[in-house]
This record gives sequence, C-alpha cells and structure tokens, in this order.
Amino acid sequence: MKNSLLLLLSVFCFSCQQKENKVAPVETSEPVITKQEEKVNKQIGDTIFMNFRNENELFTAEGAIDSIHPRIYVKFKNEDLGELKGDLVPTTGKGNIRFNQIIFPDNTSDGPFGMDLNVPLKQKGNYILVVGHSQMADNPFWGKFKIELETTKSNK
Repeated sequence: MKNSLLLLLSVFCFSCQQKENKVAPVETSEPVITKQEEKVNKQIGDTIFMNFRNENELFTAEGAIDSIHPRIYVKFKNEDLGELKGDLVPTTGKGNIRFNQIIFPDNTSDGPFGMDLNVPLKQKGNYILVVGHSQMADNPFWGKFKIELETTKSNK
C-alpha cells in the first residue's frame, strides 16, 4: 500500500511539472503594414451572403454549383422599397442556370425566372434568391458563375 501510494505521488509530481519556454521579444525597427482585407461576398457551403456592395453600389459575388450543392441560396437584406435587378453569368458563357425562386421577407415566393431578374421590392427585410438549373431542360449546369444584384429605390 505504501509503495503504491508513493508511486502515485511520484507520478502526480512529475506530471505537474511544466517546462517553461522563454521567448525573447523581437524588436522590429519598421512597423508591419498588412494589406487591408477586401470586403467581398463569398459562397459558404450552399449560401452566398450579400453583405457588401462594390464601388458601383452593386452586390456582386462568385459562386459555384456542383453535385453536392445543386442549389445556391443568395441572401441579402433590403432596407428600401424599390426594384431588384439581377444577372447570372456562367463563366463558360452559356449554361442551364437561372434564378429559380425569390423568397420574400413574409415567406411568400415567386418564380421561376431566367438568367436575369427584375422584381419589385415591396417589403423591407431579408430576401432569398434560389439559383440552380432548370429541371425542365437537359444538361444541368455544374460550374462557376457570377451574380450581380442591383437594388434601386422607388420615388414614392
């Protein structure tokens, strides 16, 4: 019993010892300048969050459709009543890709549309655009595309 207690105490003492790593601070003579990260809208999984507008006040992003993500959900927030114009441009030039549906803030929806979109924005809130290929056409689209959204305020 004494031996096992002594062994347990020894193991405990050795396990509690920590090696101290001493790192000397490095002095730099010049300040480090990092490039400011560009604000871009990126696809994460099957969703593109349109949080940033470019210098022309347009939401733009690049996305990709594949067999794992056959539909891409483009989410944006609209603060003003007006109109939404959207364009899809496949990197290959042509393809079976379209705006399948728009889901309004009150969870009603409309669609399908084509590769371009022109919809009145009658509600403030979060909108979702569903991008995918047409089930009625041959050759589903797999690949990269660019999306551009423009919201304009109404004069009312």
